[in-house]
Amino acid sequence: MVDDIETVIRLVAAVVVGLSIGFSRKHKPAGLRTFALFCLGCTIFTLVSVSFTGPYVDPARVIAQIVTGIGFLGLGVIWRQGIGKPTGLTTAAAIWVTAAIGILIGLGMWIEVIVGTILTLGLLYSKAPLKMARLEE
Repeated sequence: MVDDIETVIRLVAAVVVGLSIGFSRKHKPAGLRTFALFCLGCTIFTLVSVSFTGPYVDPARVIAQIVTGIGFLGLGVIWRQGIGKPTGLTTAAAIWVTAAIGILIGLGMWIEVIVGTILTLGLLYSKAPLKMARLEE
């Protein structure tokens, strides 16, 4: 079981990580607060799931449902513009990754949180260099 101070640290970390990822998406369908709320919600659900103990308790079941739910919500930000032109795929993927990072925060896997956040921010902020290198349209 996680003590109260560690719980507060994890919840604050979730908001900070969610805000930092959301900042790069501030002019997209899901923005700053949305990403912070996704990360915070996933952290809370994970903390709740690991707090239960017993012979028939499996925290992985709650985490699996988070992944399913976030996938469903991510689908909501994917829109179609004309035939075969979906938009919002990067935003949906960023929501999914932010949820995964929120789960990692809830589990207290700090190295993975830091590396995952850095990689996510690097990918989200790399659009201009990728266009200049003609690797992305």
